[in-house]
Amino acid sequence: MAKVTDIVLWDKPGERVLLLGNQAIARGALEANIAVFAAYPGTPSSELTDTMAAVAKRAGVYMEYSTNEKIAFETALSASWAGLRAMTAMKHVGLNVAMDSFMTVSYMGVNGGLVVMVADDPSMWSSQNEQDTRAIGKFANVPVLEPASVQEAKDMTKYAFELSEKFGQMVILRTTTRTSHMRGDVVLGELPEEIKLGKRKFGDFKKDPERYVDIPAFQRKKHAWLLETIEKIRKELENAPFNRIEGDGKVGIIAPGLAYAYVKEALAWLGVKNVRILKLGSPFPVPYGLLEKFFDGLEKVLIVEELEPVVEEQVKVWAFDNGVDIPIHGKDLVPRVHEMTTRRAVEAIAKFSHLKTPVNFAEIDERYKKVQEIVPPRPPSLCPACPHRNTFYAIKKAATPRAIFPSDIGCYTLGVLPPLKTVDTTIAMGGSVGVAHGLSVALNGAVSEEQRAEKKKVIVATIGDSTFFHTGLPALANAIYNRSNVVIVVLDNLVTAMTGDQPNPGTGETPHGPGKRILIEEVAKAMGADFVEVVDPYDIKATYETIKKALEVEGVSVVVARQMCALHRIGQMRRKGEKWPIYQVVEEKCTGCKVCINAYGCPAIYWDAEKKKARVDPLMCWGCGGCAQVCPFDAFEPVKEGGA
Repeated sequence: MAKVTDIVLWDKPGERVLLLGNQAIARGALEANIAVFAAYPGTPSSELTDTMAAVAKRAGVYMEYSTNEKIAFETALSASWAGLRAMTAMKHVGLNVAMDSFMTVSYMGVNGGLVVMVADDPSMWSSQNEQDTRAIGKFANVPVLEPASVQEAKDMTKYAFELSEKFGQMVILRTTTRTSHMRGDVVLGELPEEIKLGKRKFGDFKKDPERYVDIPAFQRKKHAWLLETIEKIRKELENAPFNRIEGDGKVGIIAPGLAYAYVKEALAWLGVKNVRILKLGSPFPVPYGLLEKFFDGLEKVLIVEELEPVVEEQVKVWAFDNGVDIPIHGKDLVPRVHEMTTRRAVEAIAKFSHLKTPVNFAEIDERYKKVQEIVPPRPPSLCPACPHRNTFYAIKKAATPRAIFPSDIGCYTLGVLPPLKTVDTTIAMGGSVGVAHGLSVALNGAVSEEQRAEKKKVIVATIGDSTFFHTGLPALANAIYNRSNVVIVVLDNLVTAMTGDQPNPGTGETPHGPGKRILIEEVAKAMGADFVEVVDPYDIKATYETIKKALEVEGVSVVVARQMCALHRIGQMRRKGEKWPIYQVVEEKCTGCKVCINAYGCPAIYWDAEKKKARVDPLMCWGCGGCAQVCPFDAFEPVKEGGA
């Protein structure tokens, strides 16, 4: 059976294959003859990045895991300015990191096609908010394309490069969690010769300071160019293959992106046929020429879109300016929060058309509530043998009950849950160190050579290794420079685990082979941290003692807790056919104190209510030995080797 990464490179035009939405985008970029791809992984965009990493060498594409989204954007941008086709990918909150450069570059334009793939996460399945990237495109006057199917994801990616190059402007390719993660049939197109031969492409940068330097005197002239360009693109999009009018009738529905698929399902379920649909693949700018044709003869219109009323606002402004006096409904019937579903589309269209829904959704909700009452909750948990559990356990034991624990974005955010409860704040990548410093200032005052007041509050921040390089570095520099009084524990599991085990500067690996490894402790020492030590969190006692020591230091202490992600380690061992120890409870020694459950919380340990003893599930135990270290009665022992 062929690997997906092989299929993405198949030289078989016309072949129908099954691909993930993100994989289809990768294929579209290859068909467009991409030369440079740079990204920081972030769900739900990660599979695009990982697919490109897997095929980059064979396709002659330069691919990098950048340290953050701003740098990834600037890497791709520079390639475009050198005349190469380039792409960057990120999740919606990643665009916030790149915004400073992104907003400025909208005035400057591009040379080679530049596509910015942004994956939004309606319903916040793995994100801290559900912002709508289409609104950012509108704010920046940068065109936004949004596919409605996996096939469109591929075809639209190629079209995005062509559109970008034609008008000298970058293009946002906006997906959502469903578009990125759904699978579907894709008919492959032609691959360029350079991609087939794996021939690396190089560009040529021509100096033009008036264009590429963003001083006010130069930029003022470009704002007018930006506004003129977006109107030209609006006109161009009237004939885009992804924008079309379907059906006929006196009632109209406008559906951008994946909302189109939900609308089609909803209409079929409701048995409604006489409807005119405007399928939009370009939520910004909405092509006004198509609106004129679409609205002709309609009596009312419904706009079904996910999250913000981006299309609705454009349509209503156009209707007002053109004297179109018919009811236009949108967010009065379609929820503004969470992702679109067939049910939501059905309910909106039913209200709009004065129809009954095909099923009683209120009754279904009531049944669901009863099921929720019966089924016990299953909160997410750190994996068995996760080194972060041991670190959090040691932190909680070492710190006072009044300690404050700012943390960050990553697997370790799960430390907020019982029994660990060592996460008090998270806001954004790198925010843990910034918040820790701010709390130090607010609660403990300045720490200077002349004034060494006793700490009123103990502040212990936790941040992951990839996040440390992403945006932790400037915050650490700030804390050290301003003489903060905090302990920063870097949870270094030697991989970017949460988004799919990608490398980072702390691993030294790149898609093109070995890079240069950067040790976190050396960076902290070079910055001037007052205390720096590395610990192995699988040694809980040593980790506890080191954190205790760090807490006694006045100034900025950095403890690097380094141990490979358990899931990554077990995966490597399985591939090599290696085994690991399995721990079990010695019944005679177990007193039923529940420290292993109520304080440590490994998911491989459960409670035997009948015998009033702790038990270990051998299928879940990954052999870290943490349980043996936290048990007061030495009731855990390794008894056999695990599976391979």
